Amino acid sequence: MPVLWIVVIIFAISVVGYLIGRKRALSMTDDGARGLHSLPSYYGWNVVMFAAVPSLLALAAWLLVAPLVIDGRVSALLPNETIPQVSTRGLVMEDVRRLASGIDAAISRGALTEDEAANIRTDFTNVRARLGEVGVALGSEPSQAVVNAAQRYRGLSAASGIWMTVVVLSLSAGGFGLAYSLTKAEFRARNTVERGILALLMLASTIAILTTLGIVLSMLFETTNFFRAYSWQEFFLGARWSPDFRGNSDLGILPLLWGTLYISLVALIVAVPIGLFAAIYMSEYAGPRLRSVAKPLLELLAGIPTIVYGLFALITVGPLIRDWLAQPTGWGESSSSVITAGLVMGIMLIPFVSSLSDDIINAVPQTMRDGSFGLGATKSETIRQVVVPAALPGIVGAVLLAASRAIGETMIVVMGAGAAAAQFQGGQFLNPLEAMTTVTVKIVSQLTGDTDFASPETLVAFALGLTLFVITLGLNVLALYIVRKYREQYE
Repeated sequence: MPVLWIVVIIFAISVVGYLIGRKRALSMTDDGARGLHSLPSYYGWNVVMFAAVPSLLALAAWLLVAPLVIDGRVSALLPNETIPQVSTRGLVMEDVRRLASGIDAAISRGALTEDEAANIRTDFTNVRARLGEVGVALGSEPSQAVVNAAQRYRGLSAASGIWMTVVVLSLSAGGFGLAYSLTKAEFRARNTVERGILALLMLASTIAILTTLGIVLSMLFETTNFFRAYSWQEFFLGARWSPDFRGNSDLGILPLLWGTLYISLVALIVAVPIGLFAAIYMSEYAGPRLRSVAKPLLELLAGIPTIVYGLFALITVGPLIRDWLAQPTGWGESSSSVITAGLVMGIMLIPFVSSLSDDIINAVPQTMRDGSFGLGATKSETIRQVVVPAALPGIVGAVLLAASRAIGETMIVVMGAGAAAAQFQGGQFLNPLEAMTTVTVKIVSQLTGDTDFASPETLVAFALGLTLFVITLGLNVLALYIVRKYREQYE
């Protein structure tokens, strides 16, 4: 049964449980609600909690653990001779999972029958071409051992789905029955519900941490697989990026990293001064009427899709810079350049800097301004020497948010800076009027199209993503250091 239908059934049981639990509580005394320990609604919510929470937690745990168990059992079936020397068992399992999902997709679309899928022989069937007819891309023709493993994977997944449905719905029905039997006049339903809500809030508070941990671990595992197939020295110190799915690729990150930081630096040079000055003006100089109009108009920039900014860079900003700056100076001939992407990205980041900086500047106590004025300081001196230093931790946070946004941007870079070959060529890598590419652009290109997921050329995307994560983490650490330093000075 699909997971969505399981959730719908649990929801239906919970709704019925609320109504029945509340009705049973009211029928327990002749006095109605006055003879109950808790309000009638608490008895209904108690049934909902017992019917929904354990079953949903079991469903989530099953969805997380079952794939790992199935992977382990199927992986043990793969003979060692089926693992290529340039690959690992984990990488082959990626092909097994992709093939299993492809067979399921082909069956659902009518391209294969269950009997045909169960008796696939690579000697007689071109599996890659057959699945390609329904839009399922495989990097290479799978071996018979991989096909057999995929069939086993499908069987275990189907059995897991059946058992998951039985266990989860049994927990929901059992919880419903238990809570219904506990519904009595003297039952402390309110206390039970309050403790349940507290537990749910504690669980919700850990979701962000667990999600971050899951993202990091998933990238870390795939990055480990990549470094088993490709030298980490060549990746981190290589000055040439030239992937080739036929082999002999150059996957050096340095030119990608340089392009990412170069374009992000140009964007911050545009966004930070304009955004900060706009925030200072709106918080310290603008009247209420002007502020009520100017701030919403400025924040509209944050709601424009990045693809629109990319089109703006492609058809307006890029040609202008080429015709008025690049060609007259002889520094470039293309409308795609670092300065094109950086300028448009900087415009996109202005509301991030200005809005957050405006809020934190407004949060500076008025008494600090009044004290500065009382000592004879002018308004500009008060802003420079009192307001901005006191608001600096928040301003640093705004700049950090803008930097992280710039580092992770893709569409503006593709359309504004192009997707040029990433390599250091003479002094061209310093020229802001030359085309350049970034890490995020190459992550997309490596995971797009008909690719072999077990190849280093595809797995390099995870190494690139993990590198970006580490860079962002470093920015956060630097920001925390600056914040603590100035907090000690101004608190």
